Amino acid sequence: MERVAFLVEQSGVRIPCLLNPESVVLRRASGVRSLRSVGGLAGAHAMADDPLLQTGGGTTEIVVDLLFDVSLIETPVAEGEKPVSDVRTQTLPLWQLTEHSDPTQSGAGIVRFVWGKTWNVRAVVAALAERLEYFDGEGAPGRSWLRMRMLRVDEPEPAQQPAVSAPQSQPGAETQVVEVPPSPATAESLESPPQRLDELAYRMYGDSSMWKLVAAANGVIDPFHIPAGFSLRFPPLQELLESTR
Repeated sequence: MERVAFLVEQSGVRIPCLLNPESVVLRRASGVRSLRSVGGLAGAHAMADDPLLQTGGGTTEIVVDLLFDVSLIETPVAEGEKPVSDVRTQTLPLWQLTEHSDPTQSGAGIVRFVWGKTWNVRAVVAALAERLEYFDGEGAPGRSWLRMRMLRVDEPEPAQQPAVSAPQSQPGAETQVVEVPPSPATAESLESPPQRLDELAYRMYGDSSMWKLVAAANGVIDPFHIPAGFSLRFPPLQELLESTR
């Protein structure tokens, strides 16, 4: 099992879980459709195959099998509160991503599937199926096997920012060091999660996708488990690009 996380784009909420790496399935459907007319499917007697229409685009589907367990995933508990015993409290945010009450709301239902330094996929949740196990005396399940089907979506267009917002991309920039703060200790502090590596990369270089190079340059394997007090180095952009070639 591998630890992965989902980042809800709109709220910034992080949903941690475990993943069986043998169960990742990728499917691609190209933007090709059978040509149809007003009266139905277009065709010709002399053709062996139906004529096709290239619509462009297509869909990339990702299917993952996830594990949630109240005894395996650490859940911050405020003083005086009981530990979470119902695993559905951990899977509820994913279910909510499939219920779009306001389809006009920008970014609704979009998540990032992040696994180490090699997986960072922006997607929407298309379907979920959950099997619950280990029920207690009150009927609360303690473990969830959840199969999720996601559809990849395009990365947003980078916003135009003034040059001062990306200091490490400017000529003559010097290496900057940022110390990682401690993780939040209570459930209330989760409303203001610690700054993410992609956010720091955007602040330093004006491009959030640079987080992979920053992680490689600092020897970070898992961007979600950086020890508190760890000093992240942000060299000038040219130096960062040369160091990771």
